[in-house]
Amino acid sequence: MSLKSILRGTAVATLLFAVPALAQTAPTSESAPQKSGQCEKGGRGKHGGGGHKFGRMEHRLDKQVAEGRLSQAQADGFKAEAKALHEEMKAARAAANGQVDEVQRSQFKERRRALKEKIKAALAPTQQGA
Repeated sequence: MSLKSILRGTAVATLLFAVPALAQTAPTSESAPQKSGQCEKGGRGKHGGGGHKFGRMEHRLDKQVAEGRLSQAQADGFKAEAKALHEEMKAARAAANGQVDEVQRSQFKERRRALKEKIKAALAPTQQGA
């Protein structure tokens, strides 16, 4: 085979692979999905839960169950309580058009803090023994 035919074959193969990639166009503003004002992720995040903070807490509770520091029933109870609190916060925010007043915000913070304290209290007997 001559050098000329090898170069020609290589050029043709390169064009066959390059043309479809070059033919793709950048998405226009009409075809791109429109983003809304709030950032809500559509599926499960990195830590397995719906919302980021809830998913992280759910992941930590699962880890505590795997280590034997919590029972599955306790973890499920805490997860259900956290999920209910999260849903209440979302509902209150939606009812107030995204703006929750300071009183409600502080109430939700206090309830979240109380939930964290309950989790710590459930873990405390195992932490002292270790």
